[in-house]
Amino acid sequence: MNQTINRFLDTTGLLCPEPVMMLHKAVKEVGEGDLIEVTATDPSTKRDIPKFCRFLGHELVSLSETEKAYTFLIRKNTK
Repeated sequence: MNQTINRFLDTTGLLCPEPVMMLHKAVKEVGEGDLIEVTATDPSTKRDIPKFCRFLGHELVSLSETEKAYTFLIRKNTK
């Protein structure tokens, strides 16, 4: 399966719901099976992005956390 990141989203400094809205737009713009990497600083994204993925059937490939940011890797569903 493709491991190349097809879209990078930097949502640092933005508060929910903006990171999720930007992710929703990015998902519409990439192909099925493509990967999107999201960097966020809002702690609520740890709850909201996984819920977004479950609700719409996308795969949350990984979630990593540093002192300054959260990084999500999402694979668009293949229907």
